Amino acid sequence: MKMNRTKKVGKIKKSGYTITFDLIAYIFLTLFAVICILPFILILSGSLTDNSTILHEGYSIIPKNFSLDAYKLILGNPKDMLNAYKVTIFVTAIGTGVGLLLTTVTAYVLSRKEFKYRNRISFIIYFTTIFGGGLIPWYITISKILNLHGTLTALWLPGVLSSYNIILMRTFIKGSVPDEITEAAKIDGAGHISIFGKIVLPVLGPALATIGLFLALGYWNNWMSSSLFINDTSKYMLQFYLYNLLNRAQAIRDLALTSGIVLEVPSESTKLAMTIIVTGPIILLYPFLQKYFVSGITVGAVKG
Repeated sequence: MKMNRTKKVGKIKKSGYTITFDLIAYIFLTLFAVICILPFILILSGSLTDNSTILHEGYSIIPKNFSLDAYKLILGNPKDMLNAYKVTIFVTAIGTGVGLLLTTVTAYVLSRKEFKYRNRISFIIYFTTIFGGGLIPWYITISKILNLHGTLTALWLPGVLSSYNIILMRTFIKGSVPDEITEAAKIDGAGHISIFGKIVLPVLGPALATIGLFLALGYWNNWMSSSLFINDTSKYMLQFYLYNLLNRAQAIRDLALTSGIVLEVPSESTKLAMTIIVTGPIILLYPFLQKYFVSGITVGAVKG
């Protein structure tokens, strides 16, 4: 009898208002999820549809005339495709790792009150978000002054530091690590390296995941650096490789038209297939980082 009563008491009955609110929230979230995923379904369907069908009938959720011509065109030379993937993965991994390290260290230094010039340096960093030198000075700095033209370093070095990321990380450190904790660690004899490695770094999981994802997406979707600094096709990143592939296909079609030959090139379906190939790895990576965006972190334990 006691166990049954305990079970009955332990159950909390939801009110009608709560049930109605939950139902509306679930319906709204379901519709929002469908709206978000619908464009990707259209892209996937279009990549598997015959190019002439897309041109004459438009897009559809289910492929009307199934065709793999777009993927055959893109994967016609798998060696070059895999090499572009390797270059992109290498640049993304190196740039994200180095960027996280420099961003975190810079933000930690700027968050310390005992650093004499932190306000001046913070102003200089913030000033770059308002005024920039432009594309030409940036190109001259990378290719002429640093002499990085034609190297893989030119693909990842310019993007390792961002003013926005530094400000974001500094704000997170100041909000997550109270000054009382660092002061207590100094009294116990800890230096800045120990404080950073043992106190600050362990609580930066959400910030590292967020900024790391920003950096990784920036490198993964970067095509302009390859177009400016790389001449060797073996060093092309994936985005620029696919861009050149589509341009070559269209050039062949235009050349055939000038000769009076009608050559069907799946230009529209190829664009959609490129989107699927490029976004696939990011979609697979995101679930592993999602928990850092939805989880909070509370830092207390002030030593008195």
